[in-house]
Amino acid sequence: MVRFTIVLIPLCLVLTITATGHAVEEDSAMTITSPAFDSGQRIPTHYTGEGQDVSPPLQWSDPPDGVKQFALIVDDPDAPTAEPWVHWVIYSLPPNLTSLPEAVPRDAQLTDPPGAMQGLNSWPSNNVGYRGPMPPPGHGMHHYYFTLYALDQALDLEPRMTKAELLRAIDGHVLETAELIGTYER
Repeated sequence: MVRFTIVLIPLCLVLTITATGHAVEEDSAMTITSPAFDSGQRIPTHYTGEGQDVSPPLQWSDPPDGVKQFALIVDDPDAPTAEPWVHWVIYSLPPNLTSLPEAVPRDAQLTDPPGAMQGLNSWPSNNVGYRGPMPPPGHGMHHYYFTLYALDQALDLEPRMTKAELLRAIDGHVLETAELIGTYER
């Protein structure tokens, strides 16, 4: 039998590293949700490669004090690839923003929200913007992590960044994260 000991220390930030390598703040106040699906539930076909393949509406609340920008990464660690399959990289989101609408355009630079930029997903040919779930048929249930980052600085970033480039750029500037997990299976 494997046993784990958890030590609680007052005023200590606790991070849990999930089996997929995602860090989740245990005492995080910031939340991210979608009116289209609940966390841990199936993403509606409308938001997948089998449907309209548009981004789902997202909402967040209770960001930490001092937020200067938000960034969002959506990836699938269950993909049969060496790295998680990236579905969306969007960043330079204004600090007063609390939601993204359905069907964000697939442009590298957005006017709404103002100043927002999108990076490359894992599809070939330098695809920018959201691409929905489309796991291989019969591959089982896939989990899609919508990870929101609250940043302590307004970073001057270029459009079309990869997930890895964005993570390097925001390293040391993350105040808090929030995560929404959707599922999909074909």
